[in-house]
Amino acid sequence: MPRYIALVDGKPGAYGVVVPDLPGCTSGGKTVDAALRNAVEAVRLWAEDARAEGEAMPRPRTIEAIRRDSEVAAALAKSAVLAVVPLLLDAGRPAKANLSVDASAFIASAAREKITRDA
Repeated sequence: MPRYIALVDGKPGAYGVVVPDLPGCTSGGKTVDAALRNAVEAVRLWAEDARAEGEAMPRPRTIEAIRRDSEVAAALAKSAVLAVVPLLLDAGRPAKANLSVDASAFIASAAREKITRDA
């Protein structure tokens, strides 16, 4: 699973995330946690768009390489921080699962639903 280094900046109530290796990939949130959760979705959507356009995904740079980027270094000097954002794609393949259910609970629930609906 590829992981991209992101730049997080902002203040309470308004945080932003930029993924330097994915041009135009940004997100935000009221908290740092929310902004990072949204960044996972932004990276996934960016990757899906790239695939749909037939583009290859850029290889993530190392954290050392990101820190040497002059724009990132300037943002870090002004209080931004780095974070890791994983690329989580849907596998798109079916999975077999076995499920055990208490039969009496299932039957009682189904009967109750039927009685309520018909009443």
